[in-house]
Amino acid sequence: MSAGKITTDEIKSRLEAAGSEKNKEGMQRFGICFEKAFGAPLPIIRTLAKEIGKNHELAMELWENPYHEIKLLATMIAEPKKLNSELMDKWAAKFYSWDICDQCCANLFRNNLLAWEKAIIWCKDDREFVKRAGFVLMAQLCVKDKKADDKKFEAFFPYLIEGAEDERNMVKKAVNWALRQIGKRNISLNEKALDTAEIIYKKGNKAARWIAADAIRELKEKQKKM
Repeated sequence: MSAGKITTDEIKSRLEAAGSEKNKEGMQRFGICFEKAFGAPLPIIRTLAKEIGKNHELAMELWENPYHEIKLLATMIAEPKKLNSELMDKWAAKFYSWDICDQCCANLFRNNLLAWEKAIIWCKDDREFVKRAGFVLMAQLCVKDKKADDKKFEAFFPYLIEGAEDERNMVKKAVNWALRQIGKRNISLNEKALDTAEIIYKKGNKAARWIAADAIRELKEKQKKM
């Protein structure tokens, strides 16, 4: 199928045909929120994205569609280099579910040069999924940017300590994820991540203790293999 010829209506028809009520129920059990969804599996969406290829104009159109899977597809075919700061903020402001947030960060935002800047700006935002996106970007940059200097990741620690005070589930899980990913890069960052986890644990609230205890357990296991 030609990427230039496929329409939003055709995409909607294919995803609707691939969906099921059983899959929709499964999505909701995993805490995936949506107003409209087909229940199409993620591998189907990825296959369709591969068929279409990168198509930024189409992605912009798809993002405005109300269906969950169509929005996910948009994050897969948009072109990272064509994003500017305003557009990234606009998309982040529309996040309503953890999977939309995480897929957009993984498929799109982490590949933009503004990712480092947005990680810090968004992690200070009051909106739950925008704040989550900041911490998810920190985790994703650990995986994406293999050559980044340790100091770039060390700069995230104060924001992780502050973010650990947020009791909201989607935020605390992202803080934990970022802390663990930083500590997996090398032994130096591992030790500093463990020190940060100890500081977080002493903050005393329930979210902080969970974030720290879970991270310490995994980072100590990782340290044994380094």
